[in-house]
Amino acid sequence: MARHCPDCGFVNAEGANYCQKCGAFVGDPDHHRDPAYRVDDETGEFVPVDLDAVVASTGAAIVIRSGGGRVGESVAITDERLTIGRRPDAGLFLDDVTVSRDHARVLQRSSAYWLEDLGSLNGTYVNRRRIDSHRLEDGDELQIGKYKLTFLSG
Repeated sequence: MARHCPDCGFVNAEGANYCQKCGAFVGDPDHHRDPAYRVDDETGEFVPVDLDAVVASTGAAIVIRSGGGRVGESVAITDERLTIGRRPDAGLFLDDVTVSRDHARVLQRSSAYWLEDLGSLNGTYVNRRRIDSHRLEDGDELQIGKYKLTFLSG
C-alpha cells in the first residue's frame, strides 16, 4: 500500500519510511525495531543484539541498514562523541571510497544527539536531506556514502 506524506501529500512507494519529496516520516510508528547484531571481539561470530536494551542502557545506537555487507550491525553510542568515517580507528568505520576519512560525528549535547558533517566531499544525509548539522530523532535515516543507517534513541 502506498503511503501519503502527512506534510506534503506526496504518494510514496510501499514500505517507504520517509517521504521521497520532503523527507517527512511516513513509516508505521508502531513498527517494531528490526533485529540487529554485533561481532563478538573474541570469536568473530555474529551475536544478536536486543536494540531496546542497548538504547535503554546507553541512550542511543546506530544500526547499519544497507551497505558493505554489514546489514544489521549496531554501534551503541556510549561516549559524548562518536566519529564516523573511513579511518580504521573511527568509532563507526565505514569502508567505502565515497566515505571521507573523517566524514561525520555524533555529539551528545545535554539530552539530545546531533549529527555533524565534517566537511566531507560527498555529504551527510538525514532523511534524504543533506545536512551540515542536524538534531537526531529516534528512527532518523542517515546516509553516509553507500551506507544507510538508522539512529535509535530511548
